[in-house]
Amino acid sequence: MIRVTGGIIREGDKVLVCQRRRGGPFELKWEFPGGKVEDGEAPQACLARELREELGIEAAIGPEVYRTSHHYPNGFAVELLFFRVDGFQGTPQNRAFEDMRWTVPAELPALDFLEADRELVALLAEGRL
Repeated sequence: MIRVTGGIIREGDKVLVCQRRRGGPFELKWEFPGGKVEDGEAPQACLARELREELGIEAAIGPEVYRTSHHYPNGFAVELLFFRVDGFQGTPQNRAFEDMRWTVPAELPALDFLEADRELVALLAEGRL
């Protein structure tokens, strides 16, 4: 099982979401920015590194807000740890995605998210997280 982090980055009433690149794994699916935890790396450190690499920001990683495991039909298994991002320096730049956008939580379910993210998307859309 692969361990992955994701960041819930808010600006005003919107949340930042990113679309995976065309031609890659799970192409054009939406997700929250983040990535795979490397051996010996703390999840919070992983998320800070991934946000630096993918978005060019220096993020203050807050508490873990949601955790889930998911097994995809192709046998791929992932444990996802989502953290609140309490703030960041810099302007998010798209360095790794097909698209990225700031979206109000109520509109998140209209996007084609990765299966593993869908329960979190529902919680955000309902204002429960």
